[in-house]
Amino acid sequence: MAQDMTLLWGSGSPPCWRIMIMLEEKELKGYNQKLLSFEKKEHKSKEVLDINPRGQFPAFKYKDYILNESYAACLFLENQFKSQGTKLTPDCPKELALMYQRMFEGFSLLEKTGYVLYYDLIVPENERHESARTRNKEALTTEVKLWEGYLASSSGFLTGKTFSLSDVTVFPNIAYLFRSGLCEKRYPNLAKYYNGLKDRPSIKANWPPHWKESCECQVLLKDI
Repeated sequence: MAQDMTLLWGSGSPPCWRIMIMLEEKELKGYNQKLLSFEKKEHKSKEVLDINPRGQFPAFKYKDYILNESYAACLFLENQFKSQGTKLTPDCPKELALMYQRMFEGFSLLEKTGYVLYYDLIVPENERHESARTRNKEALTTEVKLWEGYLASSSGFLTGKTFSLSDVTVFPNIAYLFRSGLCEKRYPNLAKYYNGLKDRPSIKANWPPHWKESCECQVLLKDI
């Protein structure tokens, strides 16, 4: 089955990382994969565009099924391979509802992180304003505090007592925060969650290669 899967990915991309964690948890090893470069704009290459016409990572397909949206890929894989590998959806309706809620709230966390980290890339120079930078940082701070509260009574996982789809999809977002300099002392619940899962085999095996080296980006969120 895995040999019918192809993943074109970029290092450090939370959406790519989600799919890779998911494939590992479902024991789908030996899939076709290729690491490409954002810096070289390989996400705009014909190889990627043939699978993902948006010219974005990830570009993922199984047989002739295209699943470039990482949430769609994760939900599809859990549905198709329920009895294989880790069971990632709880049976309890209450836990299932919370899992889905946190999964999709994860979009807001990553979006607000991006507004702070990539403001200069998104906004043309003559349209940039310090007031907008300040608003973006304030919005991200509010968002991060919300997640810190969610994890106040955590058992080590985002929802419930076992690793689930909410962890598959949101952990990369939280790891991205700490990679970018989020203060662990200021957010102890998030830090405990992050440190508790970063060595999980499916996560560690797919750790972004370039994150093993230090970079200037590791101080960008120190004031959040």
